[in-house]
Amino acid sequence: MIVTPQQLTATDNNREAATLQSPRDVIALARETGAKILDLRFMDFPGMWQHTSFPISQLTEDCFEEGFGFDGSSIRGWQAINESDMLLRPVADTAFIDPFCKEPTLAIICNIADPVTGADYTRDPRNIARKAVKFMQATGIADTCFIGPEAEFFIFDDVRYDARSNAAFYFLDSAEGAWNSGRIEEGGNLGHKLRHKEGYFPCPPSDTLMDIRTEMVLHMIACGIDVECHHHEVATGGQCEIDMRFSPLVHMGDQLVKYKYIVKAAAHKHGKTATFMPKPLYADNGSGMHTHLSLWKDNQPLFAGDGYAGMSQTAMYAIGGVLAHAPAILAFTNPSTNSYKRLVPGYEAPVNLAFSSRNRSAAVRIPVYSPSPKAKRFEFRCPDPSCNPYLAFSALLMAALDGIQKKIEPGSPLDVNIYDLDPEEAAKVPNTPGTLEQALMALRDDHDFLLQGDVFTPDVIDTWIDYKMRNEVDAIKLRPHPYEFMMYYDI
Repeated sequence: MIVTPQQLTATDNNREAATLQSPRDVIALARETGAKILDLRFMDFPGMWQHTSFPISQLTEDCFEEGFGFDGSSIRGWQAINESDMLLRPVADTAFIDPFCKEPTLAIICNIADPVTGADYTRDPRNIARKAVKFMQATGIADTCFIGPEAEFFIFDDVRYDARSNAAFYFLDSAEGAWNSGRIEEGGNLGHKLRHKEGYFPCPPSDTLMDIRTEMVLHMIACGIDVECHHHEVATGGQCEIDMRFSPLVHMGDQLVKYKYIVKAAAHKHGKTATFMPKPLYADNGSGMHTHLSLWKDNQPLFAGDGYAGMSQTAMYAIGGVLAHAPAILAFTNPSTNSYKRLVPGYEAPVNLAFSSRNRSAAVRIPVYSPSPKAKRFEFRCPDPSCNPYLAFSALLMAALDGIQKKIEPGSPLDVNIYDLDPEEAAKVPNTPGTLEQALMALRDDHDFLLQGDVFTPDVIDTWIDYKMRNEVDAIKLRPHPYEFMMYYDI
């Protein structure tokens, strides 16, 4: 059953989360909503949301400072077993009522701290994002970084996969998938299947997911997320997008992890499965997360000017920094081996390390929808939603700041269709890395800009590269691919 706006009024108190300022406010919210469980949430190193739950009686004003102990050695990429004790410190203004729990549950996002020194943990992704903002403010360049991600995802009806020493396969299915136009198991095929690459903006019945997306949006609004719109995306088989209004960097990191949680939980409730995997389907568009960035100071936009596409010189330097460091940035914004199945020519993929006001194959696009100075921003089109948002947004900001500090010019805009260029001209345009391994090696060679202000520490960089190489890059290298049997079995 689809939830209606009227049925959601029971969780309307979540809207107060946007104005929560103190532990006392959170305790009042828990009383008003009849919360029985306190659920503490935090982001692990690779980017998976984790949680632990307590009776609501454990929620006191003191707990926001004293924190809650847990085993950091059991979290991926974190502590060694001989120094495992760590603290979860709830952040008051992140509290919300979870709309999917059977019993009223108050969820709060936490920072991670060392129980001995009380210091913030250097590998806590949220701490890295907080440090990035502090560094930006310390430079005097800007006091606010607004981030606006456009996270895409797929909703499937069935997903099956396995990988053993002697077998490997995956199978995905969607009632609206183009491959199901002849299926008879539906008890009468009603047609209206979406052809490959024709899923952008069709009305129901072709768009079978409108009501589920609407339910997701209403839950997001109730949980304090400012939503702008939702729609079906280009690919067949259930590709969707829900857009959030831009927000300051750390807050947007918090919003995006709530967003992904709500999407997956709402789909699961309806017997469906949602994935933010960048390229689950062959021969159709993958899921990206185009990310808009703008810098402000004293409530004034810094990117508005009289230059190209109405941008300022500061904006051009910021774009120059992003393009100069893009291969290294992608180690955080496109952190999966699957990410690079999306970053290939022909699917509106932003594989060209150049900027443009309208060319969607360029890595950086300057939107021209509005002439308002407040709307001036650039869009980094490479990221995908498999990323850890705190790390991805922080890396993007640090590259932009480095460009401004060093006055890095972005070069000439790429305002032509790259596919119309002759091979010699096209070869002059640098491309994004072709694999996760290439992006990690770029990060190894280019990360000084991330170390400024102790935002990313050398330990964080080394641990990230080692974790990704060992657990992901090498894991894929060692395994035969099913399609290799199609190509080579009869050799």
